[in-house]
Amino acid sequence: MSSTTPFAARLERVHEAMGLAHVDVVLLSLGADLPWLTGYTAMPLERLTMLVVPAPAAGQPTLLVPALEAPRVEPVPEVFSVRPWGEVEDPVAMVAALVRGCGTSSPVIAISDRAWSVFLLRLQAELPGASWRPASTVTAPLRAIKDRAEVESLAKAAAAADRVAAALLGGDISLVGRTERQVSGEITGRLLGEGNEKANFAIVASGPNSASPHHEPSGRTIQRGEPVVCDFGGSLGGYCSDITRTVFTGAPSRELAKIYGVVAEAQAAGVLSAQVGQLCSGVDRAARRVITGAGYGEFFVHRTGHGIGIEEHEDPYLVEGNSTPVTAGHVFSVEPGIYVPGRFGVRIEDIVAATPQGPRPLNLADHVLTVVEA
Repeated sequence: MSSTTPFAARLERVHEAMGLAHVDVVLLSLGADLPWLTGYTAMPLERLTMLVVPAPAAGQPTLLVPALEAPRVEPVPEVFSVRPWGEVEDPVAMVAALVRGCGTSSPVIAISDRAWSVFLLRLQAELPGASWRPASTVTAPLRAIKDRAEVESLAKAAAAADRVAAALLGGDISLVGRTERQVSGEITGRLLGEGNEKANFAIVASGPNSASPHHEPSGRTIQRGEPVVCDFGGSLGGYCSDITRTVFTGAPSRELAKIYGVVAEAQAAGVLSAQVGQLCSGVDRAARRVITGAGYGEFFVHRTGHGIGIEEHEDPYLVEGNSTPVTAGHVFSVEPGIYVPGRFGVRIEDIVAATPQGPRPLNLADHVLTVVEA
């Protein structure tokens, strides 16, 4: 791999953040931090994979990886060295030895939020003088600000999801008479057909099930004259998509058409408010204000949005209490919804990138109220 990769620049940012946070060592295992910094995604095995990142003066990062997994690692020698470990070796002891080599008996260690507790407990026993923090205190603010290439990767992923959404809105995905699970399977297949390495999820929630924001597609047969919430996304080029459209299998009631209009207005207000310098909580308020003003505030039961990148959900989160300012390079969902228990729900979601010129929606699929007769 050539030195034109982004990983060396990311390592510099990690080192700078470590200094500001007074962290001596960062330990990265499962989760998105590792591929963000190295290009390698660890398998969630009982065998430990861990990148040991000391402060710059203490040496180069070392990626400890099971020997049978080492062929999957693409070397980035300017960023890390690879140390495969064999079946009769103790990788936890090896990590502890590398930490001790950093030159302090009481290091401050930031470890992956997703690291398995069994490894953390063993490391704590091996390093009794250490203090521990989540690695996200170092990495999350860095990963939240995407560079130009990352934004364009997210835009490509969003465009692939848009093409599936266009098929849904255009009636090319049959709904009536099919089960939610069958429709979810077709959406999954279409995501893969659009080039995604994998489909991360495909929620299909019909009729009263649409009132459950994270409904698991079931064997329920979709009927005429009801809403169908479809929320889906995949991973393309290592970056995620996430889009929601609500369609109707017949002309909606006056009440449901009104609710759809309120959600569409709230979604547009959230996107418009996502200006650089606005607080993340302010974006949430802008969307929530519309829904509350229309009398449905109690039925908007989740935050307005979440960051997206290598993971489907990551910083920043658009929620009351988050005083993080929207920053150029932040990419997040804007997805207000109204959910009336036992009756119906409506959600509209786009991915939006914050830019100095204003919010840039990455999803362009239509928001118009759509009746799908098929």
